[in-house]
Amino acid sequence: MIPTAIGGISVTVVFGLMAWVVTSAEQWPRIKLQFFNIDAMIAAFPRVLQGFWVNMQVWLTVLACVLVWALVLAVVRSLRAPWFAPFRLMVVIYIDIFRGVPALLLVLLFGFGIPALNLPGLPNSGLFWGAVAMVLSYAAYVAEIYRSGIDAVHEGQRAAAKSLGLSEWQTLRYAILPQALRNVVPALMNIVVALQKDVALLSVIGVRDAVREAQIYTATTFNYSSLIVAAGLFLLATIPMARLADYLTRRDRERRLQIAG
Repeated sequence: MIPTAIGGISVTVVFGLMAWVVTSAEQWPRIKLQFFNIDAMIAAFPRVLQGFWVNMQVWLTVLACVLVWALVLAVVRSLRAPWFAPFRLMVVIYIDIFRGVPALLLVLLFGFGIPALNLPGLPNSGLFWGAVAMVLSYAAYVAEIYRSGIDAVHEGQRAAAKSLGLSEWQTLRYAILPQALRNVVPALMNIVVALQKDVALLSVIGVRDAVREAQIYTATTFNYSSLIVAAGLFLLATIPMARLADYLTRRDRERRLQIAG
């Protein structure tokens, strides 16, 4: 009880001092007017919220595609038969390229470059190709997370599956992947949080998401409070997911300690 009270008091004192330092600054009234104007926030909120709904739709679509495509990449890279060597090499090259190129640069290249080619039979939407760029970029990271989970499964599991007459694919499907996916859930949750924020990168190619709508409002009113509204909406989405990621990580650690004990 006493440590909790001391902790609460210390938090109150520290944050109170920080608030006092900020609000007592000479330029605080000007900053408050430009960034924390309540009237401007209320005026910008409907447009920014509508853009944020675009962010959420793109995030869910990209997330589903990333989880599936990354699993395909990880499985191919984990196949050990000699005739899969060319495919494993292609996956390694893919991961090296898309992990090495910044996601923002990929969004610019795909969002502006491919529609400019006007290729027949392919969409010309910047939103579509920006989302594709996000899928390709994040799948490279998630594939490595999947692969770490696959490699963490004890080698005896493979040996036991093969002794039962299972093929390599059956071994992965029934013995390795279920355990691997369970092991990487906490790490995947961190990727989910990061992706939810990085979807805002699509604003650089003109997608009318929350960030873009906030920028439009700022350009017309010369007030930056709309950006605070956009930041608040992202926080409302990411903080619960971050806490869930912490909870899953803690549960996974406790489970491993129980197994080790």
